[in-house]
Amino acid sequence: MIKNEWYIIAESKEVRKNIIGLTRMGEKMILWRDTQGIVNCIADKCCHRGASLACGKIKGNEVECPFHGFLFDSTGKVVSIPANGKNSPVPVNMHVNYYKTYEANGFIWIWWGEVDKASNKPFFFQELKSLSYSSFNDNWNVHYSRAIENQLDVVHIPFVHKTTIGRGNKTIVNGPVVVRDGELITFYVNNISDDGNTKALKPEEITDYKKLFHLQFHYPNIWQNCISDKLRIFAAFVPIDDDNTIIYIRYYQGIIKVPIIKEIFNYIGKLSSIVILRQDKRVVETQLPKMSPFKMDENLIQGDRPIIEYRKHRQELIDKAKGL
Repeated sequence: MIKNEWYIIAESKEVRKNIIGLTRMGEKMILWRDTQGIVNCIADKCCHRGASLACGKIKGNEVECPFHGFLFDSTGKVVSIPANGKNSPVPVNMHVNYYKTYEANGFIWIWWGEVDKASNKPFFFQELKSLSYSSFNDNWNVHYSRAIENQLDVVHIPFVHKTTIGRGNKTIVNGPVVVRDGELITFYVNNISDDGNTKALKPEEITDYKKLFHLQFHYPNIWQNCISDKLRIFAAFVPIDDDNTIIYIRYYQGIIKVPIIKEIFNYIGKLSSIVILRQDKRVVETQLPKMSPFKMDENLIQGDRPIIEYRKHRQELIDKAKGL
C-alpha cells in the first residue's frame, strides 16, 4: 500500500453504537464512536495478553479489553489497569497502534503512515455532494491494485460487458487521452466499432478530447465514472490484505428528486451496477499475480495508457514515502 495517504476503509453506517472489528491494510483494527460521535481506530490486539478488543465494551470514550479490563483511549494508550488499582500509574509501554480518522460524505478514512505527516482532510469528488445515491459493497479475491486497474481499463468493455455497457461491439480504442494533475488522473475515452479499415487514433491525434466521455481516479483508492453531470458511479477500493479487497460502489444521480421515485430509481441503478461489477469480478479474480507491480511479464498496448500512468505514479508515491 502507498504510505502517507488517506484511505477510505468503511462507510459511516457500519459504525453505530458498538465496536466493530475489521481487517484493513493487512492489519486487524477496531472502530468505535466516542461520546461525541467521533470515530476512533486502534489495533485489535491488547498489548497485555493479545486478546481481541473487538469483543470488548465501550466505556465512555475508551474501549475496555474483555480479558482483564484494561482501558484504551483513542490514541491506543492504556489509561487504566484494574488489577493495579485506579490510582496506579500506567507503564508507558502499554499501548497499541492507532490510526488518525476522518469522517465525511458517509465514509470513514484512516491515515495510513506517519501521523505527523497527515494532511487536514482527504480528497473527495465535491460534485457528488449534491447528488443522491444508493450503495453496496463486494469482496474480491485480488489485491486492490488489480481492482483499480480494472476500472482504468477501457479495452475490456466490449468483451467483459458485451451484454450490458459493452453492447455495440466498439472494440477500437482511440487514445485514450490521459491527463494527470497531482494525484488526480482523468482519462478521456472514445471507443468505436471496427469497420475493417479504421485504425485506432493515437492520443495526440485526438482533438477536443475534453468533450469526450471521461473517468477519474484519485490516489490512493477512489474513482468515478463521469457519465453526465447528474449521473456518476463512484468506487472506493479498500485493501483488506494483499489478496483481498472490498469495493464500495455508489450510484449517484441528480436526475430524479421526487421522494420514493428517487429511491426506486437509485435502487434500480444499484442493481445494474451490481450486475456490471460482477461481470468484472469473474475475470479479474483470474488474473495472476493477484497484486499488480510496477513492472511484470506483460505486453501492454496503447489502450492501456491509463493503467500505465496509474502504475507509474503509484510507484512514485511509494518511493516518495520511503524517502527515495
